Amino acid sequence: MSLSIEPLAPAIGARVSGIALSQPVSDETRDALQAALLKHQVLFFEDQPITPGQQRDLASRFGSLHIHPIYPTVPEVPEIIVLDTSTSNMPDNDNWHTDVTFIGEPPLGALLSAKLLPPGGGDTLWSSGVAAFKGLTTPFQALLDGLTAEHDMLKSFHAERYARTPQEREIYETAKRNNPVVVHPVIRTHPVTGEKGIFVNEGFTTRIRELSKHESEAVLGLLIKHVAKPEYTVRWRWKPNDFAFWDNRLTQHYATNDYLPHRRIMHRATILGDRPF
Repeated sequence: MSLSIEPLAPAIGARVSGIALSQPVSDETRDALQAALLKHQVLFFEDQPITPGQQRDLASRFGSLHIHPIYPTVPEVPEIIVLDTSTSNMPDNDNWHTDVTFIGEPPLGALLSAKLLPPGGGDTLWSSGVAAFKGLTTPFQALLDGLTAEHDMLKSFHAERYARTPQEREIYETAKRNNPVVVHPVIRTHPVTGEKGIFVNEGFTTRIRELSKHESEAVLGLLIKHVAKPEYTVRWRWKPNDFAFWDNRLTQHYATNDYLPHRRIMHRATILGDRPF
């Protein structure tokens, strides 16, 4: 297959065509996708009907897969998370976050497939932590580089929502035990490109360890607001069977919550990564 790659925004994002993701991916095509991912940070594919098993197989070509400790999954394919949101299961991804930074080796990337969409809304935005870091002044970059921050699963996963039944409580308590607070650098170095980028997020980062409580709150608030600047972002308006593949190491994303009372279903596969430095 002949890949065609069209950049969508200066900082982040590209549309890819000339491939059928439901088919096995050759080593050559996998390497080309990896190169495009490193360059553009998030890739979008249109009209890509894919089964959960095919999505799992595609994701596994890029690394071992994560099984989420709390989110529901496809029963026969536990590597695929089901993000099914509506008035009976309210959206919880309408903040700027990097997936699963509450583990010691956060995901390398993720692949998201649109299964059921509302008649309007439900877009997702991605932001480049690399571009956002470059947008800071040199003195502030120097201040941040070398600081560390705590990431806590419980900041986004609350017992009031995720432990309402005895079965949910058992799953939730197991997840708590297996996922204590972890520490990552505030500014992460990409393990392949060597680029530096912001690696704190609204979803899971609770405090910067080397700063006072008030200093930490001020700096985290500034960085979360800074990452959301339009100059560093790309916005994707989903269509049925659209597919996104993003580098989770130095990006954040935000799923807009503007489509209720309609329903939105997405399937996600998550590729394990390495320890940030």
